[in-house]
Amino acid sequence: MSDSTKGLLLAVTCALMWGLLAIALKVALNFVDSYTIVWWRFTVSFLFLVLYFLIKSPRSLLILRRPPLLLLLAGLLLGINFIGFMQGIHYAGPAVSQVIIQAGAITLALVGFLFFRETVTPIRLAGFIIAFTGFVFFYYHQLTGISYGGKAFQTGVVWTLIGAWSWTGYAILNKILVRKIEPTQINLILYGLPMLMYLPFADFKVLFAPHSIGVWLLLLFLAFNTIIAYGALSMALKFAEANRISIIITLNPIITFILLEVLLWLDVHWFVSPPMAPLAYIGAVLVLAGAILAIGVGKRKGGKLKE
Repeated sequence: MSDSTKGLLLAVTCALMWGLLAIALKVALNFVDSYTIVWWRFTVSFLFLVLYFLIKSPRSLLILRRPPLLLLLAGLLLGINFIGFMQGIHYAGPAVSQVIIQAGAITLALVGFLFFRETVTPIRLAGFIIAFTGFVFFYYHQLTGISYGGKAFQTGVVWTLIGAWSWTGYAILNKILVRKIEPTQINLILYGLPMLMYLPFADFKVLFAPHSIGVWLLLLFLAFNTIIAYGALSMALKFAEANRISIIITLNPIITFILLEVLLWLDVHWFVSPPMAPLAYIGAVLVLAGAILAIGVGKRKGGKLKE
């Protein structure tokens, strides 16, 4: 199997995990607050990696002594990304957040024109215009289509944009770091630093209250979703070009939309969130279509960062 194929399969894995994640996070908010959920996800992921390295390669833990400054910055940005997306889901719901979070992947493509040897073709330029139009169309119709909670919707959008652009910075730094550091070692810091960041905000009384088995299975899924998704993403960035990875992970909202429709069809009401306005779906389609064109179409001049 070629490196490119490995990278694409890993990116698909990441997209699947993120498609499921948005709904799982919204359900978890019925039992635990946003900051505690974020702390829990990072903590379990970090401890899992530490245990793995203690068994397989104890020397790999030496990176915890003096991590590179860029890696610390990447960890900070990932921590902001997590809480931004979490709060976006809390206020605006999983469907809206999954559309708005695509601003991160689109911005990554824009930055790629400055730092990566990629060409700007008419098709890719059209993709950016379509995506921008889709964002405006989606935002307008979703906001006007909400008969309640308009302020909450706007708050959720702002939080999600913060998370999206933090992810852009994280992804760029990660692409640089994987040249010299193993992805699993990188994730030690990416999980460890945010774990410390959110420790003061974690509500242990709520987290370790007598929950049902179903709730604990949900919390474990959230934790291991982090390990699988970001482990796959780090490896994908090592094997394949950033633009190809971005186009695949941009499609993860489709998974979320399908699952939400299935839950609606089954009359399952695990949570309450602002419904998608009918015309807002057109904006969502434009955002995804524009992102695909902007990120994944066009000839490239190599795939490495300019020195």
